[in-house]
Amino acid sequence: MSMFDVRRVSTQVGGEEISFETGKLARQAGGAVVVGAGDTMVLCTATMGNLRDVDFLPLTVDVEEKHYAAGKVPGSFFRREARAGEKATLTARMIDRPIRPLFPKGWHFETQLVAQPLSVDHVHPYDILAMNGASAALAISPIPVAKHVGAVRIGKLDGDFVVNPEEESHPELEMDLIVSGSDEAILMVECGADGVSEAEVLDALDIAHSEIKTLIAGMEELREKAGKEKVEVDAPQVDEALLERIRSDYGRRLDEATQVPEKLARQDAIKAVEEQALAELAAGEGEVEVDPEKAPEVTRAFAKLEKDVIRRRIAVDKKRPDGRQQDEIRSIETEVDLAPRVHGSALFTRGETQILSSVALGTTRMDMKVDNLGLQETKRFWHHYNFPPFSVGEAGFMRGPKRRDIGHGALAERALAPTIPDEEEFPYVIRVVSDTLESNGSSSMGSVCASSMALQAAGVPVGSPVAGVAMGLIKEGDDYVVLTDIAGVEDHLGDMDFKVAGSEDGITALQMDIKITGVTFEILTDALEQARKGRLFILGKMAEAIDGPREQLSEFAPAIRTIKIDPEKIGAVIGKGGETIRGMQEEFEAEIDIDDDGTVRVYAPSGALVEACIARIESMTREAEVGDHFPTAKVVKTTTFGAFVELVKGTDGLLHISNVKPGERVDTVESVLSQGDEIDVTVAEVDKERGRIGLRLSTDPAIAGKSAEELQKLGTGDPTMGGGGRGNGGGGRGRERLDGGRGRDRERGGRR
Repeated sequence: MSMFDVRRVSTQVGGEEISFETGKLARQAGGAVVVGAGDTMVLCTATMGNLRDVDFLPLTVDVEEKHYAAGKVPGSFFRREARAGEKATLTARMIDRPIRPLFPKGWHFETQLVAQPLSVDHVHPYDILAMNGASAALAISPIPVAKHVGAVRIGKLDGDFVVNPEEESHPELEMDLIVSGSDEAILMVECGADGVSEAEVLDALDIAHSEIKTLIAGMEELREKAGKEKVEVDAPQVDEALLERIRSDYGRRLDEATQVPEKLARQDAIKAVEEQALAELAAGEGEVEVDPEKAPEVTRAFAKLEKDVIRRRIAVDKKRPDGRQQDEIRSIETEVDLAPRVHGSALFTRGETQILSSVALGTTRMDMKVDNLGLQETKRFWHHYNFPPFSVGEAGFMRGPKRRDIGHGALAERALAPTIPDEEEFPYVIRVVSDTLESNGSSSMGSVCASSMALQAAGVPVGSPVAGVAMGLIKEGDDYVVLTDIAGVEDHLGDMDFKVAGSEDGITALQMDIKITGVTFEILTDALEQARKGRLFILGKMAEAIDGPREQLSEFAPAIRTIKIDPEKIGAVIGKGGETIRGMQEEFEAEIDIDDDGTVRVYAPSGALVEACIARIESMTREAEVGDHFPTAKVVKTTTFGAFVELVKGTDGLLHISNVKPGERVDTVESVLSQGDEIDVTVAEVDKERGRIGLRLSTDPAIAGKSAEELQKLGTGDPTMGGGGRGNGGGGRGRERLDGGRGRDRERGGRR
């Protein structure tokens, strides 16, 4: 008999089986579930720790990618996983965001959710399974989260919606929508798209919610089979009598303070009222100004009054804290080329939110290596977002990007990615960095706007400009108002944070977090339409600074040009042991990449150097034609029948002895020419079948003024060119053929 008491349930989502199993792995965790689909398995645990004396929810969510799950070895120097990668961080955020609002007020136990992929089949992505598994682990644990949360991905492929599409199809999706919710409502949305309509998003959300209900039914079945008794928690209560006294004594002053338009001034005004209330209602004895036992009650009551005042004013009186109308966007200032040595820069200021975005262009050798469990191995476009503490008037540590920074950077990247040209059209690596210089509401959408302008300023031929706007919702009973361009206080006290980015043609990215269950599809429809109008208005403001990509790149950007050569000539460009390509790279300060199909990319600090390098490569690889002129050809070998002359690296021709000294007969070639001499020659004959080139001195009166056809008829006097006799470039004299064989030892000095 097995020592494990295994409980298992399964459900069908999008035609695929998803299973939840508990009782075998990680049995000492508060709740442990292995969720699986196909050969992808994720272990999810939910564990509560000690009670902490804090006034916030001490919840942490970790996704632990282990490369062995996909049969990979980590690419780091130590060949061991270190800090979580971007994919793991974004998945952790998608687990956290819908679940966090569901914890009961007053839950101050240390709580940790961990998701660890055990096996990845590259058909069923682990992120959706981890989101469902974390909720299932919570469901069977003692942690008192009343609602289960299901998650599903909806893809649009070839015009049709697909539930949980296979991983290899993700790059081809016209829309990649991840939805998380309870059986009552949608709670979180993440979306990237190629410009879909608002109606298509709503249709996808409707499909997703029906599948989510199926998943939640499976979680509830597992809870009934293996669930533990939930811990009871007493939510902190607001003293109604104290609340009424604060309302009576400080309500008018608080009402005035919450209407101060400027963010920092408003915060200071509200803080002054709160401090007075604490001093009078929670006065301490002796030298203690505030009684530490009374202060939390006063603070809690004051915070509730502040929330009630602001929310009622917005939802019922239709008055926002800064005086704007519900669909009004704050004043916008746009500017490009703020940083002169940057390849492209833009400043976007909207009210008290200010973003500086900068673009750096690099060679394709500088692409980002992606070291995770997915199929993608490299990236040539990425966006980074930074949020320093000074942007909100605070002092703090700056120790690299936080999870929020990574999430906001990925959201903006998702919004911009559909407009980035492919490598064939624009053979550069593109990095965009958004630095938040000032923040009061939706710096992530501000970074979309600034970055789109910076890309245009850099000369990146983007498909279309992209703008972003953050929407909010305040709902009080049957009264509600959808807010355009929410500020920080409206986000903090509101019921929905809804960020929409896109072009004039449609949505490219969407992120939504909903804190209440009463958000209907009617409200979402209103929010999407209001967001569309706001997005178009912002695009107009951006166009005032720059209206389309520049035709020329910055003079400080690396110059890049791509040409195609005959693959058989690759060896001539590389040279023996790579000496030819290394010599060109040094001479022209260039990087040269050559693909097996003959694609050559040349990168150099200036356009002049690139053009010079390209000209050299073209001269080395093009077929010699009758009439071609080589003024500095070098004698590389002399024989009894003539001189071998190097026209370009890897291609030689023969100057027959009869042409060494026009009009005169010479006994030996050496009496006129020596190895290393530079001479001026013209191609007089070409035998492409045998790879032979016949030359004449350009000063030879016999060829003066002759056309190519006349030169070919005139010939060189070499009997082998016309059919038979001694060879010039492909014979048995150690010289090379017309095809560049001399350099073709197939070493790939500069190839990728």
